[in-house]
Amino acid sequence: MGASINLDSTPGGLDAGTQFNGSIDLSPGETMTFTGDLTHTDSFFSTSGDLGTYSFGDPGPGSFTSTNPSTGEFTFTMTYQEWVDAGSPANLSFAWSSTYDNTFGPASGSFDLSVTCFLAGSLIATPDGERAVETLQAGDLVLTADGRSVPVKWLGRQTVPTLLTASAKYEPVRIEKDALGQGVPHSDLTLTADHGMMVDGHVITAGALVNGTTIRFLSLEEVELDFTVYHVETEDHDVILANGAPAETFIDYVGRQGFDNYAEYLDLYGAERIIPEMPSPRISAQRLVPEATKARLGIAAVTGAEIDRLSA
Repeated sequence: MGASINLDSTPGGLDAGTQFNGSIDLSPGETMTFTGDLTHTDSFFSTSGDLGTYSFGDPGPGSFTSTNPSTGEFTFTMTYQEWVDAGSPANLSFAWSSTYDNTFGPASGSFDLSVTCFLAGSLIATPDGERAVETLQAGDLVLTADGRSVPVKWLGRQTVPTLLTASAKYEPVRIEKDALGQGVPHSDLTLTADHGMMVDGHVITAGALVNGTTIRFLSLEEVELDFTVYHVETEDHDVILANGAPAETFIDYVGRQGFDNYAEYLDLYGAERIIPEMPSPRISAQRLVPEATKARLGIAAVTGAEIDRLSA
């Protein structure tokens, strides 16, 4: 498994019959092919919905072939190697337009990849003791940080591509034992940089907590090839205990389509739902971490350079 590429389920301009809602697995040596049909929806001037000559912007890796410039039919292809050579970008964006002066303007859409989860082996607190995150199933009970037992609605599973990839954005964060406080976590915890931890009353992403010593990025050489990460979804945006440290449950800032087992979610619930965010402030940039928290955790300003490389 390489990239799990997800197309926005309702990109403007795609005919309803060609809108894609799901994931495309792109593995080493493979080529992804997506076909579609663009349309204008200006009913005042068009009965067919397709007018003008269409053109495409530069998508970065991959290429468009316009199979019918007057109706907007196209094919987009991208090889795994093209994606890797482009630095394994977390977001692929492309745009299309037409010479027809449509009331609603040019259409656009995007391919999105997203990763924000626990690594396998993370221990999640349950009423019956700790369990490895990968063993949880829908219906199992987990403990929240305030002592409630809540059922797992879904365990999202996603493969992170590392083979032939040097992109720092996929480097997970290792929070060592006692790094956040005495017994917090009670053993080393590894999770993705975008996963939120509850620290000093704030939800702070793991990447923003990096201090270079007790909280650090793991290079891709330190993790297994194409490792798997997991995210626990409960009814609300909760705080659960992972290796004894308070960590957020799934919040739908990104769609569930990027997970390997998205079809399982649809089988369970039929459609995605919106999860209200907990009221605690969320911090995703190290410069916004409160100074008292920086001092307590030994976060120096110089580590900001490490954070910056994730967006390079």
